Amino acid sequence: MNILETCMVSKTYQVQNSTIKAVDEVSLSIKAGEFVALVGPSGSGKTTMLAMLAGLLTPSGGSIVINGQPLERMSDSQRTRFRRQNIGFTFQSSNLVPYLSVLENVELMLKVNGRDGRQERQQARDLLVKLGLGDRLNSKPSQLSGGQQQRVAIARSIIHNPDIVLADEPTASLDTERAIQVVSVFAELIHARRLAGVMVTHDLRMCRYVDRVIQMQDGRIRQVLSSRAEIDALAATAD
Repeated sequence: MNILETCMVSKTYQVQNSTIKAVDEVSLSIKAGEFVALVGPSGSGKTTMLAMLAGLLTPSGGSIVINGQPLERMSDSQRTRFRRQNIGFTFQSSNLVPYLSVLENVELMLKVNGRDGRQERQQARDLLVKLGLGDRLNSKPSQLSGGQQQRVAIARSIIHNPDIVLADEPTASLDTERAIQVVSVFAELIHARRLAGVMVTHDLRMCRYVDRVIQMQDGRIRQVLSSRAEIDALAATAD
């Protein structure tokens, strides 16, 4: 079952007297339990594409459908509510609330969705334990390493059981060991929870943990790698 489908999605900008196509008629689909990497050089359109999948940018053309719901048919308020309930985010910076504890940061996502009952709060605790943070539940973000902060951000992004989780360069500020830990955990949770996952990354080594790689260039999809051998060969070029 496809959780995410886009059809001929484009994003254009007017710069003085010229039209810039940041994304140019991109069509793709992602299934439940599938983890996909968007890669490409700076200016290839991958970050703009991710922002449109998140409902943060409105496409200039085409359609984006998440779990049967077309984003372009929603009002701004409907899109905001849908994004809060159905989409999870992890960014390059963990964006944790500095004065809240690790557990409170994750519970915050439950609260904004009106799902902060005793059972849900226990699920937040259990997820953090699974992520190796059981002894840091009451710590503040400043007391954590970068990798630990990103694991908290991952927990926060999936605790409300969204349809899709999006990650924008989640390992950019981490060393190799911590980057591998973060992406491998992310992949494990996406597969186990049958979510649709999309990660923008400049680090091709992280592609070893995804199921498919979509390479973008000049706003278009240049190539899609879906076999394990192809993906591992691409990752090896960055070793």
